[in-house]
Parts: sequence; structure tokens; C-alpha cells
Amino acid sequence: MNTVVSITYELKDADGNILESAKEPVTYLHGGHDNIFPKVEEAIHGKKKGDVVVVALEPAEAFGEYDEELVQIEPVSAFPEKKLKKGMEFEGEDDSGEVIIYTVTDIADGKVVVDGNHPWAGQKVIFEATITDARPASEEEISHKHVHGEGGHHH
Repeated sequence: MNTVVSITYELKDADGNILESAKEPVTYLHGGHDNIFPKVEEAIHGKKKGDVVVVALEPAEAFGEYDEELVQIEPVSAFPEKKLKKGMEFEGEDDSGEVIIYTVTDIADGKVVVDGNHPWAGQKVIFEATITDARPASEEEISHKHVHGEGGHHH
């Protein structure tokens, strides 16, 4: 359970194209602290340095299903004066106050289309990870629910 795990990984789409990779180890607190996809954490559980796990994730287990309601059309006047372009991101809030990152997907006729879905929402993905290190977590890391670097943690 409460273990500090370091991994290198590749995240691929269903066709095997690399979406994201980490050649330098990424470290997270293992033990149900929502620091990694739960299905990946299950696969890593009990593994040791050098082990490799490959996990296929359905959309709901990864970046969520695509939600049409997160696509909105706004007037250009609703955005800051700076030059708007496709791919720009803006923070917004949903009805519950949760922060959502909206990406500009189209601009035409004085209107801006923004999409609050993760770019990979609705996609099946393959997560392949190599465990590069594992150690017991400190009490402080467990109580804070995240990993601390060398020499402790500074809030």
C-alpha cells in the first residue's frame, strides 16, 4: 500500500500512436490516493523495480467519455482582447464550481467554439509503464496524500 513508486511510461491510442511519454521517471504516491488511473495502479500493485505493466483503458477509466455539453459557443467579446487562435486554453467553471480547461476549437463569424473535454476524452488508450523504483512512503507523504522531494516538503 502506501508506497512511493517511480515509473517511465508511454500512453498510446488504440492504433499504437504515442500520445504522451515520460522517459525521465515520474513519481507518485501509490495506495488509492487518486494520483494515477485506478486500473493502472491495480496493475502496478505488488510489482517491483524493473517490472513492466501494460494496461488497456476504456474511455471511462482514462480521460472520460466525450461530453457534448462541454462544447460551448461564445461571442468573441467574451474573451480577453488578445489575439484568439485555435488551440488556446482558458479556465472556466462548471455549475458545481469545478475548474475546467476549455480549448478553442474554432473561431468564425464573431463566435468562438470552446471544448471543455480532455483532448483524449472518448478514446481507448494503452498505458505501458516500467517501474524504475519503489520505496515505502513516509508518514508525512501519506498524510499529505502526495510524494515529497529530497529534504522534505515545503508548502
